[in-house]
Amino acid sequence: MGTKPKSIDVLIIKKNKEAKIHKNIGRIFREHNIIEYKSPGDYLGVDDFYKVYGYACFYKANGEKENSIDAREITITFVTSVRPDNVLCHLQAERGCRIERQDGIYYVYGDWFPIQVIVTKELSKRENFWLRYLTDDICTPEEAIEIMNEYESHQQDKLYRSVMSVIVNANKEIFKEVSEMRDIVRILYKEELDEAYETARAETRVQERLQLLQEFVDDGIITMEQAAQRFGVAVTRLEELFAELKKEY
Repeated sequence: MGTKPKSIDVLIIKKNKEAKIHKNIGRIFREHNIIEYKSPGDYLGVDDFYKVYGYACFYKANGEKENSIDAREITITFVTSVRPDNVLCHLQAERGCRIERQDGIYYVYGDWFPIQVIVTKELSKRENFWLRYLTDDICTPEEAIEIMNEYESHQQDKLYRSVMSVIVNANKEIFKEVSEMRDIVRILYKEELDEAYETARAETRVQERLQLLQEFVDDGIITMEQAAQRFGVAVTRLEELFAELKKEY
């Protein structure tokens, strides 16, 4: 069966039994909650379902003592951007489960473990705005502006800043289109690049610093003169370094 130690690559959230979760995506949660998050470009298949189901069984069997983890306190959540029709059909046809949909959440009834499939693109904006847009598939300026409007009232909160940073970096082109209308994205993007640049400088990664400065200049965040000053060379020398960098890639 292999020599590597057993490991689980899903998120497991442990909840206090007395805690009440009112948010729709956590209503099925019990004491032990196993979550599989599929990236936007990935698809949830039937074998993925059984892999995570197997993780749940392994997790139950891996308690500190015999039967120390109550199987009735385990739930399984799949998060995916596209509705996995083949999985839902399989659960109904092959496992005799009943599927009930509520605002992008597909509840699976009839299995030993409570199971839900969350389709982010179908989630309610009112209930799950940020999870809905945690994707690399934002296509229109209207959506980008809507996200920026929502973010404006939360931009001092580090958690919101982290989520917004992920969304912007995953959808750079569409946010660049609207950045001239609004400074908020430019500021956020500059802060991310600033942090990355300072990290590269601290670790003396010269080429990475050049790449980041090139990105600064190309995106209009700083001028060539400001970039040269940061790097400690003349503008003409920085232009030569940028040209050499382009040849390498």
